[in-house]
Amino acid sequence: MSDLIIAAAQTGCLAGNIELNLSRHAQVVELAAAEGVALLIFPELSLTGYEPQLARNLGITLQDPRLEKLRVLAKTHNMTIVCGAPLCCNDGDALYIGAIVFSPDGTLYSYTKQHLHGGEDLVFTPGQGGPQLSLRGKNLGLAICADISEPGHPQHAAEQGADIYAAGVLISQASYAKESAMMQGYAEKHQMTIIMANHCAPTGGWLPAGKSAIWSATGEEIVTAPASQDALAIARQTAEGWHGYVKLVTYQQA
Repeated sequence: MSDLIIAAAQTGCLAGNIELNLSRHAQVVELAAAEGVALLIFPELSLTGYEPQLARNLGITLQDPRLEKLRVLAKTHNMTIVCGAPLCCNDGDALYIGAIVFSPDGTLYSYTKQHLHGGEDLVFTPGQGGPQLSLRGKNLGLAICADISEPGHPQHAAEQGADIYAAGVLISQASYAKESAMMQGYAEKHQMTIIMANHCAPTGGWLPAGKSAIWSATGEEIVTAPASQDALAIARQTAEGWHGYVKLVTYQQA
């Protein structure tokens, strides 16, 4: 069996600039592909930044043609890519904090945040979650930020057979110690590998902590990214166990 390589993409985002953020996402995907990554998770609302006041004008659907580049990259590199965006419906006014899943076969899926943070309900509608996904013989459950604060959310994922629980988040410096310990506890309790992809630069008035991390199904911390640098936190599972390392990201000008 070949090694399984997964990664959290820790990125800073340009407020409201979907085109530039997409270009940077594509560069991060290429860097991850060079490492053989099969699953790449970006932070909450990574395509726009965490900007609720701008979100209504930034909402996209899975049919947005700007997403085609990431769809092609997922197919080209046989990689599952999960990035964050405000998602709107084709047939209504509801706006969701969403995750877009680009699968290796070219199919796009969505996950919508079920548990909103205080004040988010002024802009967003609580979501319905999304399907568990298959990743090289393993089951993948998704979460977005405040979802992880509800213990029933990872528990439900585990009960549905998730081997990996992956969350795109915005966790502040003040909250990081509590929330990272919580994620580590979920890994051990539910015997799931857990990925947490966080922002690393100011967004929406928040000061994110960075330190994106991956924990094994025993609760062992495999890898943690630096606090304030764009980086990939990468974990490789071999027959001997997990090995983690960090690759810093340097962007080329678009």
